[in-house]
Amino acid sequence: MMRIRLLALAAFLPLGACSTAAEAIRGPELAPVGYPAALVPREQAIMPLSASRDPNPGPAGANTLWRVGARAFFADQRANRVGDILTVNIDIDDQAKTINTSTSSRNSTLTAGVPHFLGLESSLGKVLPGGFDPANAIETASKTANTGSGAVNRSEKISLTIAAVVTTVLPNGNLVIQGTQEVRTNAELRQLTVAGIVRPEDISSANTIRHTQIAEARISYGGRGDISRVQKTPAGQSLVERFSPF
Repeated sequence: MMRIRLLALAAFLPLGACSTAAEAIRGPELAPVGYPAALVPREQAIMPLSASRDPNPGPAGANTLWRVGARAFFADQRANRVGDILTVNIDIDDQAKTINTSTSSRNSTLTAGVPHFLGLESSLGKVLPGGFDPANAIETASKTANTGSGAVNRSEKISLTIAAVVTTVLPNGNLVIQGTQEVRTNAELRQLTVAGIVRPEDISSANTIRHTQIAEARISYGGRGDISRVQKTPAGQSLVERFSPF
């Protein structure tokens, strides 16, 4: 049984090493939205347009402002169906400070003897080295000490706006949204990504929502290009620092 466990562990070790090596080279990946699993698709599904969503409504008739195929004046204009667009306001101003200190120590001693053992205690002296004392056959002593300290002081501030698309409507009416925005300047690409789950009632009348109202929120702000590549730690150095035992 132990041999089977060792073989199974040896089989999974290369997979774990590959995953760790890929993360060291490419950087950490965002986890998928987990309510339920794999809600955010990689590719957007193209939904057929209905007659009520005609992108090219006809001209207004005489003596009226109404256009054939246009949305109603008093209908809810907030996103509520797959393919609808809403605006996400990201305003992060977080600060975190943590200080931890731990100290531990331990002393232990053990003394054991066998002054009487079926009358064989005298015979043990002939087998064991000279000076054997049955009353003090075993004596051990150990001492350990550990001291650790750590501190975290972080400050993050991000103020961005991005348009997201409704990708799924859950059975309870909640909306799964996903949006990506890319801006390229010369050889540098800035990418902003947002995904998560929102309640229709949290969407404002202006069809906007705050990032604090997004459940399972996944917000990524970064880029790639010449400048990002120079600032990033080389892959070889990252691998050495991650797997070095010293």
